[in-house]
Order: sequence, then structure tokens, then C-alpha cells
Amino acid sequence: MNPYYYYPDDRRANLTLKKTTHHWVHCLVDIPDVHSTRYPEYNTVRGEYYQPQGVTDAPLVILIHGMGDQSVIPCQFLARHLVKKGMACFILYLVFHSSRLPGAIKSRLPLLTAEEWFEGYQLSVIDIRQVIDWASRRTEINKEQIATFGISLGGFVSAIAMGIDKRIKAGVFVVTGGNSEKMNWLSKANAYRYQRAEVEYRQIQHRYTEYLAAVAEKGFENVTPARQSFLTDPMTFAPYLRQRPVLMLNARWDKYIPREAVQDFWQACGQPPIKWFPSGHASIWLWYPVISHKIADFLTSTFGMTI
Repeated sequence: MNPYYYYPDDRRANLTLKKTTHHWVHCLVDIPDVHSTRYPEYNTVRGEYYQPQGVTDAPLVILIHGMGDQSVIPCQFLARHLVKKGMACFILYLVFHSSRLPGAIKSRLPLLTAEEWFEGYQLSVIDIRQVIDWASRRTEINKEQIATFGISLGGFVSAIAMGIDKRIKAGVFVVTGGNSEKMNWLSKANAYRYQRAEVEYRQIQHRYTEYLAAVAEKGFENVTPARQSFLTDPMTFAPYLRQRPVLMLNARWDKYIPREAVQDFWQACGQPPIKWFPSGHASIWLWYPVISHKIADFLTSTFGMTI
């Protein structure tokens, strides 16, 4: 069972020039979605593309925001930082971005049904894969050097996409963890919590542990999950990230992503480099100068770039 499978094609993208500088060309990009839904807003992949000036064979970084349009802002700052170092950058607008949210969904966010959350994750991962399809046909991009960068929800989606698609060679996950049920159970943010009795929580954790063991043995496509949500949990795909370049940046006092859930994901990924910042979930961006340098150093080193 692979809900993230799709039929790739060569659909043409529409590019609209926004700005040209000495360092980059900035365009808005629309790509017809291969996975049509009942909502027209979902059916176009949208984003921003920063192409470095005078660079050929550039690595590509796909930047994915978290919940809420405000989290696009650090993606834009980081894209402008990385493009100056010779990396092409694509900021993907998730289906949870206001520009892609149907009215019926927007009015109830974050209180969506399990099926609506599942569809959001499914579309988001497929959108990342479509961006890679599009980028792989562009002559200025090195299709062997593709990375994802994700914030919070964008980090969950990025981790799943990297686990699914081997074309993604590196991942940077900011305020991201795994084991969603534990995350929900320990979270101090009531807006995103589903109320469960402790007995039910323990039962789900037991089933998930059994599922992860079966996935490790047989592969996720060959195991039927007890709950559909297991297929939208980064922990399910963490074994596929082992021995691959991953950088984790997390907040010490994160009320949305508890430390225990971060540690579960970190262990499952094979204990990649991780940095803890003295901040909360959103206030981690007060450390942007440090964060941007760590990410740039990680990616330039991973891709063997000389800056």
C-alpha cells in the first residue's frame, strides 16, 4: 500500500517573472497537479522558484513551510541566502497554504477529519515529487543533487517524501519529530490535540510499535496499517533515512513537538546531527542567522560545493 504513488508526466509549468537581481531570477510557478481532487484549489501545484544567475548544474533545495502562511517567510529568507551560494530553491505552497485552501477546509482548520488530514499529506508528498519531475527537466539543475527543507508540518511531509523518493539526497528538518500519537498526547498546544483516554493511547502506541517492526522487516508497502494515520507519520519512513544526509534543528521548549517525539524520530533515523535551540516552536527563528549558516554549511558539504 503506497498512497504516495502517482503517474508522472511532462505537464508544462507556467512561470511568471517576479524579480531579477544580480544573484537570482525569482518566478512564481504553477504546475497542473497529476492527482485531481474534488477541490479546484488543490489541483494546481504552486510555488516560488529562485534560479541562481550564471550557475549551471545547480543543486535544488525544495523548501516547505509549516501550518500558517507566516512560515513561508523564513523559507523566503533562506531561499535568498542559499541562492547566493549557487543553489536553486523552490518554495512549495502546501495545500494547507491559504492560496490553496478550499473554503470548506479553511473554515474548519485545524479541526479536520482523519480523511481530510490524510488527503492533505498525500497531496503534499505527491506535490514535492512533481516539483522534482519539473526540476529534473531544467538544464540549470543537477537532478542528482536535490534536498528538502521542512518546517514543522513541512518537515513531516519532507521526511515522508525523502523516505519515499530516492531522488531526494538530503533533508533538513526544523522543529520536526515523529510518533504523532505521542506528539498529540504530550503536546501542550490544545488547538492541535485530539482527546483520547489513556487506555486508547496505549493501545494505539502498541499497535504502532508492532506496525513499525513489520515495516522494518517487510517494507511499508507490504504491511497493512491498523490505522490510516500510520502512513502519515514520519516515524514510518525514518528507517529509509538512515545512512542518508539529514540535519535536525529543534526547539528545547517546543509546546507543539515534545522532546520525546523528537528523540523517537532521531533514534529511528539513525541519530543524525541534531541541534537544540533555547527557544519555543516559533521563536526558534530568533536564531535565524545561526540556523541559516548551519543549513548552508550542511548542504554545501553534502553536495561538495566550493563557495
